[in-house]
Parts: sequence; C-alpha cells; structure tokens
Amino acid sequence: MKSRRLPVLNNRERAILAVLDDVRARCDAEVRKRNDPVEYVHRFTNPLDRELVALLASALAFGNVKTIRAKIEEALDRIGPEIALASTDRATLLRALRGFKHRLFTASDVASLLVGARRVQLDHGSLGEALRAAFDASGGDLRNALISWTTAIRKAGGLDRPTTRRGPAHILGDPSKGSAVKRLHLLLRWMIRPADGVDLGAWPLPASALLIPVDTHIHKLSRNLGFTSRRDVSWRTSAEITAALSRFDPSDPVKYDFSLCHMGMLQRCPSRRDPVRCEGCGIVSVCRHWAP
Repeated sequence: MKSRRLPVLNNRERAILAVLDDVRARCDAEVRKRNDPVEYVHRFTNPLDRELVALLASALAFGNVKTIRAKIEEALDRIGPEIALASTDRATLLRALRGFKHRLFTASDVASLLVGARRVQLDHGSLGEALRAAFDASGGDLRNALISWTTAIRKAGGLDRPTTRRGPAHILGDPSKGSAVKRLHLLLRWMIRPADGVDLGAWPLPASALLIPVDTHIHKLSRNLGFTSRRDVSWRTSAEITAALSRFDPSDPVKYDFSLCHMGMLQRCPSRRDPVRCEGCGIVSVCRHWAP
C-alpha cells in the first residue's frame, strides 16, 4: 500500500505547528480530564453505559464548566450506576429525573434522549455501531451519517414530537441545519479519537473523518491564525478549520482541539490587535493582527 505523502508546510504553518505541539506536549492528561465533562465517561466500565454517559454529558455541555459538571453529576446520581438498564424504562427514568433542569432542558428532554439512544443501542448493538453503519451507508460522509444517526435517536425517544418548548429540539444537535453542532463533534472526539487518557477510541470510525468542535473561542483564534475567513460558526466553518489542521496531521487533525481551546481561552483571544491581552501569546508572530 502506498504511503500518503504529508503536505509540505510553509514557514508560517511550521511556526503555528510548533506552538500547537508545544501546548500538547505540556498538557497533563489527568488534570485535563478532571476539568472536562469527559471525566464522567471514564467513571464507567460498561461500554453501553459509557456511550450513553458520553451522549448525556455532551448534550448538557452548555454554559460554564462548573455548572455543566454539577448538572452532569446530578443527572447521573439520580439515574444510578447502570445507565443503559435505567434507560430501557421511560417511566422509571422520568421518576428518577423529576425536577431536573439545566438551562432549557428538563427531565423529560433528558429521559427522551436516553430512551431514544438506548433503543438505537438495542437495534444495532451500540451507538457506535449505529453511527458506523450510517457512515458506511453514506459513503463516508460524516454530516449525512450524523443526520441519519440523530434522526433515529430523536424518533426512537420522541424528541421529534411537535412542541412549543425548545428543549427537545436542542438537546441533540441537528446537522441538517448547517450549524456547527459543537456538542455532537465533542461527543465524536471523545468516542472516536485514539485513546490518549482523555479521548477513548471506543467507536469504529476513522479519526480523519472528525471535525473540530467550534465555539466562539476556537472560531476567533482560528480566524486569527488564518485557518478560516468565515465569520459564522457553522458546519462549513468547522470543516474549513479542520482542513487547515489536516495539513499538520491528516490522520488525526482534531487532536489539536485542546491546544486551540487552551490558547484561545488562556489569552482571551481578541478580534483585533490588543497589546495588553496579546502580551505573552505564543502565536503573535503568526497572528493576522500582528504578523506582517
């Protein structure tokens, strides 16, 4: 089999890669895991429980990290240690979650998500196998695979029923609308990327197919680095940023997610030249606001 030739990087790209690799090299995986919702996934050993916890944790990843972690902890405490078993019975799950609320999500939304996901598990053996089947059927098109996968979960759990509430529509991202669906891409990163102490490498899809989870921090920093010129946080923007990162590692471009997130949040990366906020930033020499 012919080896794939890596792109030849220009000086600017080599400088950016050096910074990204330096951040990754200095990362303490255990500390990073303890400060991330993915920690809750690592607490479970049953693969079926793990993927349901990952789906729940990513779905609740709205707001500041402290609140997110508290709400994930609360939901898991209410449900109990056997998430897959509990998710087979909607009535029991609803009783356990009664009174739960996180932003626009209620107990009913969480129960519908888990019940739907559990039914997809039972049909395919696991959520990962269901996604792999959708990915293969789509010819390796991640977006179409996710549309099919999320639609199946929504339908199985009743999240697709008409309602005036926003919770059912938003607890599981909808790739068909063109948004960046950050929480879905976060879930996929956790479950597909090779196990490294943070991500788990549990689902049988190639890491090369992943897109980077994009929020305002990642978007702003990526624009400053020239990874994208798009002004919206959308699927296309995520794809553009990932394509730029693929020049550094085509087989696993999303491994740089942590580096970008850490740099963007640490520096509170601005949208313009700011001597105070930019002081000490490792990418000043290649930032579009500072570089010649």
